Amino acid sequence: MRPIATLLPALALVLALPGCGLQPMYAGGGDGAVAQGLAAIEVPAIGGRAGWLVRNALVDRLGAAGEAAPRYRLDVRLDDQLEGLGVLGDDTIGRERRTLRARYQLIDTATGSILLDATAGSDAGIDVVSSEYATIAAEQTALENLAREVASRMVTRIAATLRDEYRAAP
Repeated sequence: MRPIATLLPALALVLALPGCGLQPMYAGGGDGAVAQGLAAIEVPAIGGRAGWLVRNALVDRLGAAGEAAPRYRLDVRLDDQLEGLGVLGDDTIGRERRTLRARYQLIDTATGSILLDATAGSDAGIDVVSSEYATIAAEQTALENLAREVASRMVTRIAATLRDEYRAAP
């Protein structure tokens, strides 16, 4: 059994947590202001396969309510790069790196003002193997995973921005 002296610092931290100012982002659940704000975001089509994957991941994460006139619009531009790394002794590529970057703006459709102008990105390493099919499948899987990761980062940042907007509103 641990002596009480070793448990005191942990107890002090637990007691100090309520005073730290942390608040739940999604207070109120699906009826909360942030969740309603996320559902009111329109995501226009984004070009290319990466754009299709990112848009679908965004729509899934935002929980779009299908409003007739959305309150916000999310404009997204993607940069998808696939580069060879790790040159082997026989001058073949042994590893690739796929990078997906998104530049996005959250726009209030009522005022036309830009609420958020930010970037999000992620990358993945891919082993190049002797089977061309396996390498292509790995590249596609990496793109699917990157699209979900980038969309998740975007939604987190957008939610924080909306939370701050709703706090500042009178």
